[in-house]
Amino acid sequence: MTTSNPLRINLLQLPTHPQDFSRNLKRLKERVGACTGDIVITPEVCLTGYPYDRMEEAAALADEAIKSMAELSKNRVVTLTAIVKERGEYYNRTFVFHDGRIAHEQDKIRLFLMGDEHKYFRAGDSKKMRVFEAGGLKMGLMVCFELRYAEFWHKLRGAELIVVPARWGLPRKQHLQLLPHAMAVANQCYVAVANSADEDMAKSSGLYTPGGGVTQDDYQTLIEADLDRKLITKVRRHIPMGGF
Repeated sequence: MTTSNPLRINLLQLPTHPQDFSRNLKRLKERVGACTGDIVITPEVCLTGYPYDRMEEAAALADEAIKSMAELSKNRVVTLTAIVKERGEYYNRTFVFHDGRIAHEQDKIRLFLMGDEHKYFRAGDSKKMRVFEAGGLKMGLMVCFELRYAEFWHKLRGAELIVVPARWGLPRKQHLQLLPHAMAVANQCYVAVANSADEDMAKSSGLYTPGGGVTQDDYQTLIEADLDRKLITKVRRHIPMGGF
């Protein structure tokens, strides 16, 4: 990946087999490997979902998945959200890879109480949410439920792209369309959402622009759109807000 403009964004919108974790990893490697974009974003915990009765098994898959996604990140950015275990506790951790290395990693800070996440995971440290650089692009990261917290929007002001891996439920589909749309306009940046395609999930994966546009498709496993850095510059100059 270079700092060329525009940058091609690939959003994977995949279902997760509830029993066969190895099958999920095999499919993910195939799908990411087939992507040709500069940035590939995958859904939250797409290898395992939330298997509270099989957490040890889910965490054991993480090392292989991390190695595989790192290898697939040559000349581009790839994300992976997985369940990891450290010092006897589980974390919902997102990795951002670039050129075979981890450019950023961040644990989910706001756990979804309605899904009992707080009973199984240790929450991440909000101090670690920051604007970071990967492949010459200023990026930020939120995971699913964290979209609802406006204070996190402020922490990521200045990012050119905020990525949102998600496992967002169907009953709140409208919220998943409204919140990233508003954040893209408020932060004058692109917001990329990659959500699960399970039957009870909202899908709604898409790329939201700082000008208020969106490319979204509930029926595809791969959504492709371009990030135009000139549009970011234009919007920020036209409506100066400071803090960028």
